[in-house]
Amino acid sequence: MNILIIGAGGREHALAWKAAQSPEVNTVYVAPGNAGTAMENQCVNVAINVDEFEALAAFARDHDVGL
Repeated sequence: MNILIIGAGGREHALAWKAAQSPEVNTVYVAPGNAGTAMENQCVNVAINVDEFEALAAFARDHDVGL
């Protein structure tokens, strides 16, 4: 399963870090993410701002995001 986490703070980093530990998770996308999420295995920062709703929805559809 692919996951999209929206935000750039420490809470989002913690969520991404923990989600990436699950064997059921393929990729954790973080939009826009931060330097910490960029360093995590299975995490990919996405250059979309938190208020770009249509772009976030399109990204989720295009990348088969399940959560």
